Amino acid sequence: MIKFKFVGQSDKEFWFSLDKHISETEFERKVRDKMGYVLLEDENPVGILRYNLFWDNTPFLNLIFIDWPYQKKGYGCKLINFWESEMKSLGFGIVMTSTQADEQAQHFYRKLGYKDCGCLVLNTPKYEQPMEMFLVKEM
Repeated sequence: MIKFKFVGQSDKEFWFSLDKHISETEFERKVRDKMGYVLLEDENPVGILRYNLFWDNTPFLNLIFIDWPYQKKGYGCKLINFWESEMKSLGFGIVMTSTQADEQAQHFYRKLGYKDCGCLVLNTPKYEQPMEMFLVKEM
């Protein structure tokens, strides 16, 4: 049975086993502000999702990660659909996310109805990375 819950302190070890891009301070903020979710399968955590508000008014999916043994089984779609429903119930009309142009996630988001809406090129030495693609979906 699949369940979703807000991330809590008790999820910290599992969270950091999947999320290598967040500091402990930011994790605490996600717990406090209820801006992170854990997907459970039969009470076992299998995935995480965290977001913030772009421009302080648009939900922006920062990270979704399904644990390796559970990938390619529909859990990512279920977690995003849950998050989108939550954002819609909070009154938001659109959601956004991004991915690097060299990553496969862009295809996943497009299958879920996200549309390309711009990009960011970081070419400053020491911070260079592949182009970041932004995607948006109307609720």
